[in-house]
Amino acid sequence: MRKMLITAGALAAAVVGAGTFAQSTPEVVVTTHKAVEKTVGRTSTGIPITDVSLSYTVSTAGLDLGTHRGALDFEKRVSDAARDACQELGRQYPNSTPSDSECARAAADKAMAKVHEVEAAAAKK
Repeated sequence: MRKMLITAGALAAAVVGAGTFAQSTPEVVVTTHKAVEKTVGRTSTGIPITDVSLSYTVSTAGLDLGTHRGALDFEKRVSDAARDACQELGRQYPNSTPSDSECARAAADKAMAKVHEVEAAAAKK
């Protein structure tokens, strides 16, 4: 059995949806990293280290980010997406590390920087 080293991280990017509506709905992309087909290195014993990522898009649809409640709900959506993505990777790669909870915490922490930018922009409107 091949052992995989998992790296946790997240990349958050604001995506402004294009559409026929006059107002767009901001989104944040939460990306988690664990193991994948591409070898990124080898352990000291020669075991391949691979990396995989999974991204979930989190929408602000239905939320008023100008309110405290709306901002909290958006942050919860992002945290839930990070948890769900890490759990999915954990199911696919059960011998991977870090744990699902550590992966989710790291992914959510990185995504929160973009979340706070989106919330600040909404508060200025």
